[in-house]
Amino acid sequence: MTKVAKPNVSSEHQNSPSREEAMQAVKTLISWAGDDPNREGLIDTPKRVINAYKEFFAGYGMNPDEILARTFEEVEGYDEMVIIKNVRLESHCEHHIVPILGKAHVAYIPDKRVVGISKLARLVDVYAKRLQTQETLTAQIADTLERVLKPRGVAVVIDAGHQCMTTRGIHKTETSTVTSRMLGLFRKDPRTRAEFMNLITKI
Repeated sequence: MTKVAKPNVSSEHQNSPSREEAMQAVKTLISWAGDDPNREGLIDTPKRVINAYKEFFAGYGMNPDEILARTFEEVEGYDEMVIIKNVRLESHCEHHIVPILGKAHVAYIPDKRVVGISKLARLVDVYAKRLQTQETLTAQIADTLERVLKPRGVAVVIDAGHQCMTTRGIHKTETSTVTSRMLGLFRKDPRTRAEFMNLITKI
């Protein structure tokens, strides 16, 4: 199985530009777009943009392994699948830096170790809040769950719209992209996979 490489995680990126350099870059883009970065309506835009970028790309400063580190073993022998579905997903396409918006469905079948369900949603955010392709994002979530929890199976499905298709280029506003990664029992057992797919499509 091919593992997806993860970028280095650090709250202080090595050789990262200063805040002033980042704001100057935004000013340059505003000028390139044809406007005056010094006019009243745009004077604070560079500051707002870099503050937004810190929020959009906060995942680079988060460690996914730490999020899953605290697990519970006293679960009365529960060994069926755990699913968290319809997790709001907000990411950015690494090709155009425009939003990817959609939902993630994440499941695993524990082998003694169970993690708090909110941690699954946080794991989605860790990888979503980076420059991404949907395929890589899907694989990163699944592979991290498998590596850290060592469950009997992992399933991740993402259904998202890409604004690089809907607001530019071919302008196909109604399209969405679906990606999936099935590991362990979800890959080996068609019945387990079918049960998961049935459960995430139910209202």
